[in-house]
Amino acid sequence: MKVNLKGIADSSEFSKNLVFENISYSWKPGSNTLDQCSLSIPGPGLWMLVGANGSGKSTLFHLISGLIVPNNGQFRCFFKTALMLQNPDRQLLLPSCASDLLLSLSPGMNALQRNQYIKCALNQVGLNGMAERPIHTLSGGQKQRLALAGALASQANLLLLDEPTALLDPASQISILEIVRKISRKSNENPVTALWITHRLEELTYCDGAAIMKQGRLGQWFSGDYVIRTMQ
Repeated sequence: MKVNLKGIADSSEFSKNLVFENISYSWKPGSNTLDQCSLSIPGPGLWMLVGANGSGKSTLFHLISGLIVPNNGQFRCFFKTALMLQNPDRQLLLPSCASDLLLSLSPGMNALQRNQYIKCALNQVGLNGMAERPIHTLSGGQKQRLALAGALASQANLLLLDEPTALLDPASQISILEIVRKISRKSNENPVTALWITHRLEELTYCDGAAIMKQGRLGQWFSGDYVIRTMQ
């Protein structure tokens, strides 16, 4: 992506799906984890956030997903969100791939629709034919792909990925990156939007744009390559 030193421009219509302006949040009195933080997503794609521990990245995700509410500022989210964590074992609850995905589906679906959604979600993450596979037999990378399938089965259109490759081997890291990049492509019929927290600068080469978070505030979007050079 060509570097634009004035930042990557937003699509005004798309950015209306998330209003996150001058948000402050404190986990304890006298110390703001988020401090007048603003966020606007330019459009569908894979967008990455980098920053030191304690800069507010995970708190930002908790706010967007509705787990906490801001102390101050304007916040509205019209996306359907799905939060993915570092450890998929914290998200996978039932014994088989198919049974776990059932938790993500709309309760109004009939049996045929449920089977179709499960098959489609598994295919999208490269777990074809593994609907009845016991979860305890999956590798760490396969478990994380199953957690991603659950997010897709829920029909979320904003994925919040909090260091999803932190516990994975290099091959599995690349697999997750490539899957998320593929499903967020603008050329897809219904692309998802993905916000991805990372500490691995090499992962920024996969994104459509990256921003640096410092002291509870988020900077502008730039190309991943530009942010890598800035932080080295």
